[in-house]
Amino acid sequence: MPYSCDRNRLSANLRFFGKCWSFPKVCRSVRERDSWFRNMADLVRIAIAVLLLVGGRADAQSVSLDVGDRAPVFDALEGVDGEFYGTRELEQTPILVVCFTSNTCPYSVDYEDRLIALQKKYGEAGRQVRVVAINSNATDGDSLKKMIDRAEDKAFNFLYLRDDDQLVAKAFGAIYTPEFFVLNRDRRVVYKGALDDSSKAENVTRSWVELAIAAIQSGKTPEVTKTGARGCAIRFPRRRRRKPDDKL
Repeated sequence: MPYSCDRNRLSANLRFFGKCWSFPKVCRSVRERDSWFRNMADLVRIAIAVLLLVGGRADAQSVSLDVGDRAPVFDALEGVDGEFYGTRELEQTPILVVCFTSNTCPYSVDYEDRLIALQKKYGEAGRQVRVVAINSNATDGDSLKKMIDRAEDKAFNFLYLRDDDQLVAKAFGAIYTPEFFVLNRDRRVVYKGALDDSSKAENVTRSWVELAIAAIQSGKTPEVTKTGARGCAIRFPRRRRRKPDDKL
């Protein structure tokens, strides 16, 4: 127990927030009161973080794609090369590395060279492994035009697709950029999360995505199938709140 105050009184006060401020009175010692305040402060910080994340993304994901699930089928998205790619166009590639990324997230920008190196390692033609980077961010800096400019400046050798209506990000349950999903030939999720074990390239010791690819190619299951993605929250447009005098 984090503190020794009466559990029933604690539950009652948490259910009726208006009475919470009287709760320290039932704690017998200064230590118990301090513990209560620290725990309440943690709850407030968590609540604020959730509101900022979800409230800033009115169309928050209701889908949570997990390891072992079949990846959603999606229609062709326009790429920076002027071609369109979707589930059907990519069906011949045995392994797909789907990465939700953006032009404007500093974390995503830091990973661009690693994405280039990843595709180069497995062949730039993408016959066995294909990196499919998808930009779903709703910002001016992530328009298709800006994506094309970025791809040309960096000489991207991987697919870079624009998810303009954000349906693919929602279908995958993607939250961050960059966030990775490794799919096998059956298009089931074998791994999801971060590319590697450090945001700083010089500190990387293990590439979770490469280990997942190696496991698929050996007919095995990766030792690590899920990690926490690191990066920026995908920007979804805010819904305008209806005013009382708005017509339905």
